[in-house]
Amino acid sequence: MATRVGIPRETASGETRVATVPDVVARLVKKGLSVVIETGAGEASFYPDDAYREKGAEVADRSAVFACDVIAKVAPPTDAEIDQLSAGKTLIGFLGPLDEPERSRKLADAGVTALSMELVPRISRAQKMDALSAMANIAGYKAVLLASAELPRYFPLLTTAAGTVKPANALVLGAGVAGLQAIATARRLGARVSAYDIRDAVKEQVESLGATFVELELETKEMEDKSGYAKALDEEKARRQTELLVPAIAKSDVVITTALIPGRPAPVLITKEAVAAMKPGSVIVDLAAPNGGNCELTEPGQTTTTANQVKILAPLNIPASVAAHGSELYARTIMEMLFEMMGEDGTVSVDLENDVIGGACVTNGGQVVHERVSGLLAQA
Repeated sequence: MATRVGIPRETASGETRVATVPDVVARLVKKGLSVVIETGAGEASFYPDDAYREKGAEVADRSAVFACDVIAKVAPPTDAEIDQLSAGKTLIGFLGPLDEPERSRKLADAGVTALSMELVPRISRAQKMDALSAMANIAGYKAVLLASAELPRYFPLLTTAAGTVKPANALVLGAGVAGLQAIATARRLGARVSAYDIRDAVKEQVESLGATFVELELETKEMEDKSGYAKALDEEKARRQTELLVPAIAKSDVVITTALIPGRPAPVLITKEAVAAMKPGSVIVDLAAPNGGNCELTEPGQTTTTANQVKILAPLNIPASVAAHGSELYARTIMEMLFEMMGEDGTVSVDLENDVIGGACVTNGGQVVHERVSGLLAQA
């Protein structure tokens, strides 16, 4: 019997994405999987029920979806959703196991096998399953658009009958996936762009996009871990870094901050003194807001204006504001995870010996099996 994959409607506040889209349904069905999607699950991302039916999905109520063998979600499950999951079910999605490890304990107690998209190993063959990078790309793009909408100045150099307008200065802090996309987008809009990252290895990538790499008099050798993330600086270096960044921040009209690592508080890169040195009307978009923010004055989920009229935007879920493509890209990563889990008989199962599946697996057999997550629970 074909493995049944259930796609529930997301209930988290502000979550507009859905875990699969009609074109991906067609590919899943072609592979021999059955897809059951909850009525209205794709409405917020502009995918109507009929579009799913046309591609071979069954559109049903919530209970039918949670009765499936595998349930794929976007946002972490609520307690009510965990209660709907019976022992032996497999859950795939953003589970936030490093930020809220207690949820993983609840999933283990329920007998659910849970795979976290945040924990997909950052290895070459798993790139097509890297949902974090797919969503970070969206965040970097949209952050620049948000900044341009709020900035009381043009981004590009313009020569008009009334005179010449100088281009805006945009600074991107952190040159990972989101940062590089922010650089590219700001350049397309015509801004003069600079970027900073503690990893010297990304300098070439920054410059290849036409941005200037900001170099600080700070010892930052070997600052990249085996997963490609930046390592945390010690307290003295972190303090020195914020001091050295002040001049670059002060001359910027827009600052996009992207330094965010799952399971860790966001490092402070912009102090209140740096904000005070910025010109009135300048804009900061803090993409690290979900983990506290890279700016000392960030209020997660809020837009604030400082005493010197600097606006700080701290969105918590930017990918949900690009719902159609956000869902499409996320759906592809879920599809690849399902294909990775399929055996020769066409059924989906969890093989912990598989480096991708084993790396992403948080709970199995009634236990929290991910070493880092179980360590966080032990500390708690």
